[in-house]
Amino acid sequence: MRSRTMQVLAVLFVVLALGVAWLWQQQRQPARPAQSLVIAANTEYVGTCAVVAAQQRGYFTEQGLQVKVLPYSSGKASMQAVVDGKADVGTVADIPIVFAAMDGVPVKVLATFFRTGKDHGIIGRRDHGVLTPASLKGKRIGVTQGTSGQFTLDVFLNWQRMDGSEVTMVNYKPEELGQALQRGDVDAVAGWEPFLGAMRKQLGDTAVSFSGEQAYESIYNLVSLQRFTGERAAVVPRLLQAIEQGSAWCEKSPREAQPLLPATAKLNRDEVVAAWPTYHFGLELDQSLLLAFEDRARWAIRNRLANSREVPNFLDNVYLEGLGEVRPNAVTVIH
Repeated sequence: MRSRTMQVLAVLFVVLALGVAWLWQQQRQPARPAQSLVIAANTEYVGTCAVVAAQQRGYFTEQGLQVKVLPYSSGKASMQAVVDGKADVGTVADIPIVFAAMDGVPVKVLATFFRTGKDHGIIGRRDHGVLTPASLKGKRIGVTQGTSGQFTLDVFLNWQRMDGSEVTMVNYKPEELGQALQRGDVDAVAGWEPFLGAMRKQLGDTAVSFSGEQAYESIYNLVSLQRFTGERAAVVPRLLQAIEQGSAWCEKSPREAQPLLPATAKLNRDEVVAAWPTYHFGLELDQSLLLAFEDRARWAIRNRLANSREVPNFLDNVYLEGLGEVRPNAVTVIH
């Protein structure tokens, strides 16, 4: 009996010694150095919730990433920051990606991380004669050219059997549209939330709203240049893991997210929470993204908005490996 006890103690001693040796070895190993990363994000858009949450709640840090978020008021500006080398990654809707690809920029989509079909539309002034969609004919309409706002307006006009030439489009930055409408410099504006909500609040009963729900689905993406995916490929899965955590938190925490986001902090909380079910957070690379790219490209060609006259092979602009490692089932792009 004593011999058996001694054997058990000997085994426990060996296991303990191995455990101590492993811990000592782990402590000797240098900590994984944090990777610095700059993200250009349209923080004036609720779709960037996952990025803001990942930074504020420490998800980037958990992945060994030291992230700086550069705030912009549109995906178009975020895309330009990436092209100009001011940022490694940008948060961008589909249309700026299409224009970049058609200009030969080696842009790569790392993942789609937000979708909604209910955040674009048109706000008009009743006292300027904007009462119905048909009454937009002949009016001055503010829009940020080369963005989803212009695409939404163009589709909306087509529904009224109007051509873009039958209105006067005036180009403004997204944050300038509300002031232009309030001053009366334009009769209506086309854009997206939260700018539209702020305009309705400013104008009160003078405002008339037309939804762009059926005209455009916002598909929001993380993008980089090909150089980034080549030189820093190991960083991409860590970035996507953090964004995935941020997406999951945003999905279930609208009341906590509302004051956290620059885009919604000043809006009525109940209204934000009521709209939240129309927002879809989560990582994917779906075949529908390529179909949307092709549709937007044909629109750009038809309206002579792009230098190229051919629809590119947008599969070349999708980086599958990163999300394939993090969420392989979310990659449904045919390749």
